[in-house]
Amino acid sequence: MALAALAADDPAGRRWATVVQHRFGGTGALAGHAVGNLLLAGLMDVLGDPVAALDEVGRLLGLRGRVLPMSCEPLDIEAEVSGLGGAGDAPHRIRGQVAVASTPGRVERVWLRPDLPKACPEAVAAVQQADVLLLGPGSWFTSVLPHLLVPELRDALVTSPARRIVVLNLAPEPGETAGFSPEQHLAVLAQHAPELRVDAVLADVDAVPVPDRLHRVAAGMLAPGGLVHLARVAADPSVPRHDPGALADALAAVLGQLDARTGAGDTGSDRSSQAVGESVVDAAGRRRYEPWR
Repeated sequence: MALAALAADDPAGRRWATVVQHRFGGTGALAGHAVGNLLLAGLMDVLGDPVAALDEVGRLLGLRGRVLPMSCEPLDIEAEVSGLGGAGDAPHRIRGQVAVASTPGRVERVWLRPDLPKACPEAVAAVQQADVLLLGPGSWFTSVLPHLLVPELRDALVTSPARRIVVLNLAPEPGETAGFSPEQHLAVLAQHAPELRVDAVLADVDAVPVPDRLHRVAAGMLAPGGLVHLARVAADPSVPRHDPGALADALAAVLGQLDARTGAGDTGSDRSSQAVGESVVDAAGRRRYEPWR
């Protein structure tokens, strides 16, 4: 999906983007498998290098950018899950991305196996050289948090000079984050990487029923000058999917506000027309509110 999203916007790029995301139907051995996953698996076997395999598919799709793995070694994810019943309702340990993503219980925390995996050097370099780092949107426990569980990659995310922006999901995911509020997503992010400080939290205004709670939780992980930005970024209120244009506009607005505070200071004049409200953490770590509109 990441490769397809970056495919060239021309007939060849769009055709290959469709092909790599195509899943076989029927009941045969290939049923349910995506063409892109099979292509990557074959290239990894032939080339012996996941980065080279991804780059090869990237050339096929005419990629604008690059897709990199967080680690070049095979990893598995484990989770501590409560609410599955049993003696005293003790937490259960489950293993595997699909099992974690679809559990009917409540995921409390996740970790990777093997312990302390090595990060992909190219991914670490990309994070260190980035201008902006986006955490989310995506499957929170199985796609967003795992990047913080690879020590070298987590260190790069924490120390990179880039702007760090958390983009919250529009709705909880069935199973993985069922019943989670926006602020609970932030809380588990802080739990898994307490040293991480972010410059901004971006959320859809209609997906945040109690904005003040989000502000309070966000204040504990915002860097000095950081902000919470609420905007309308959903494609359709009835479908939990971001509108690409609206999300891009909101990100541009956030970066403009951050640049204004870093440069000429916070004048309050650089605001998105979609903004609803935000909280700011000053250099002393105190939280103050900007006017709502």
